[in-house]
Amino acid sequence: MSIGLIALLDDIVGLAKVAAASLDDVGAQAAKAGAKAAGVVIDDAAVTPRYVVGFAASRELPIVGKIALGSLKNKLIYLLPAALLLSFVAPWAITPLLMIGGVYLCYEGSEKVFEALFPHGAHQHEAALGEAVRTAQSVEDEKVNSAIKTDFILSAEIMAITLGTVSEASTTMQAFVLAVVGIGITALVYGGVALIVKADDAGVALATNDRPVSSLMQRNGNAPSSADTALAPLTRGFGRGLVRAMPVLMRILSVVGTAAMIWVGGGIIIHGLEGYGFAWLGHAIHDIAVAAAHAVPALSGAVEWLVTAAGSGLFGLLLGAVLIPFIQYVAVPLVKALRGGKKAQKHTA
Repeated sequence: MSIGLIALLDDIVGLAKVAAASLDDVGAQAAKAGAKAAGVVIDDAAVTPRYVVGFAASRELPIVGKIALGSLKNKLIYLLPAALLLSFVAPWAITPLLMIGGVYLCYEGSEKVFEALFPHGAHQHEAALGEAVRTAQSVEDEKVNSAIKTDFILSAEIMAITLGTVSEASTTMQAFVLAVVGIGITALVYGGVALIVKADDAGVALATNDRPVSSLMQRNGNAPSSADTALAPLTRGFGRGLVRAMPVLMRILSVVGTAAMIWVGGGIIIHGLEGYGFAWLGHAIHDIAVAAAHAVPALSGAVEWLVTAAGSGLFGLLLGAVLIPFIQYVAVPLVKALRGGKKAQKHTA
């Protein structure tokens, strides 16, 4: 009995060690994959705040929460099993699917640029697409749905990068790493976005608080302490500065978010074209970026990234500019004609 029990305990300890090693391996692989996907994560964080610009403060966190929940569903329910399935059944389909997503990002981002530069033309474009009369709730729902669609494409790229990092691992390991990266990145991106959009509320609280130290220490009392008196001017000034700065920052993030949609979409398409033998565009952008980086050695990394992003963005903007009239004058009328034909067939039947 005692020898059997000892043997059983030894087996349990062995299994625990194996499980711990596996968890360490998952963590290491997830960290490695997350580092490789860092660029897309930054783009995701830049894109998201633009979707809460213009809403009441009371709706900001609920909107971020809805988008975050949609992002988790994208990664864990749709993309994780789809990535594993495609890697087995049709690995060749991953790149064209990502490219289709890139086309969508270029169109969405270019449409926002078109709306900012030509508001009257943008209204005509929306009318041609059959936009319904919009209420506050419909605008919010539209923003959330648009954000979740954009997140789906960015998440797909993150999951594709992650899968490529652990392509040699077992299926179980791949699934665990994809899940860990998906949850971790979602928490990081949308936790940061929530902090950004509520920073102005924190500024108001600081600007109106005469007892910063006592409030922090949760001390009751009406009279400010000497520490409160000393620090209150600094915290109130910082709070006022934060309140003034946040609207400007949100507008900047809105512009950066639109630009990120375009350069990420353009970059996805350019990278995809390289896999199909059309590498000249990617090589040309890379050569220009390297030459620009050599011209500024002290900031070579930043300059190379900026020029590469600008090249991808210019390509994405041009592609989106072509897609806007194509969608309005070709795709939408074609879809309406097909729908009308189906309705006529139903009535005839």
